[in-house]
Amino acid sequence: MPQRIGLLTRDTESWCSNQLLKSMVKKGIDPLCFSLPDLVARVTIKPYVTTKEGIDLLKELSAILVRPIGRGSLEEIIFRLDVLRGLERKGLIIINPPRAIEISADKHRSLTLMEEQGIKVPPTIATEDTEAAMRAFEELGGDVVIKPIFGSRGMGIGRVNDPETAWRIFHALSYTRHVLYIQKFIPHGTRDIRLFVIGDRVIAAMYREADSWKTNIDRGARPVPFEPSKELEDLAIKVAKTIGCKVAGVDVMESQEGYIVNEINSQPGFRGLQLVTKVNIADEIVDYILENIRR
Repeated sequence: MPQRIGLLTRDTESWCSNQLLKSMVKKGIDPLCFSLPDLVARVTIKPYVTTKEGIDLLKELSAILVRPIGRGSLEEIIFRLDVLRGLERKGLIIINPPRAIEISADKHRSLTLMEEQGIKVPPTIATEDTEAAMRAFEELGGDVVIKPIFGSRGMGIGRVNDPETAWRIFHALSYTRHVLYIQKFIPHGTRDIRLFVIGDRVIAAMYREADSWKTNIDRGARPVPFEPSKELEDLAIKVAKTIGCKVAGVDVMESQEGYIVNEINSQPGFRGLQLVTKVNIADEIVDYILENIRR
């Protein structure tokens, strides 16, 4: 009887999901696709968690691979992670683990954990107070990057080096009840490095080259082949282990002070990276899941 692995995805037609499904089928796996809003969770009633069609996840699946969990209210996101935690407690393999997804989604928390492990990250100040934010703007050198604490793909990120503009942005964000998350701008040219970690290995890496300081592939940056040093591989693996990610995209900037870790992504896309590496990334992910099932 073939292994059955769940692919938790918002869009089965997306490129990454499609590649993962092809890899599973090629390896004799019977995939089950579903999204988090499809799930029905029960207490004192069996089955514990099912899809809306009634498929019992604990009975049918050996593991779940989590792709981006999607937008939602605070209530929805907490519920979704709680359901995944419950499945994990019942013994189902979930990659990435819910705790790692939760931590990596929170930029302040993940950066704090990295800094505590001696990993070099950008000087960062977070506050809810606009006056404190203005003092932070000056303390960080008057050239900062403002980010949402929760967010990905470079959305909502802006660079500010004018005090009046900073004041207006801080007030607008405060009015809409956002935390003011402010980082010192790190000069790094128009490129950074993305390293793809699976388990305790960096399986592929690339430069992301852009026409400005923003280097997200989804924002038009170009993937360029890159062979990382042992130092850089060790750094990326340490970052992933600090956050608890089994599969991760680690973003690193090259600066005058050496390598600085910008972010970690617990549900990384890999379409751009696949263009510049001979490694079949989807196969590597699926093989890693199978290895965990065998253990």
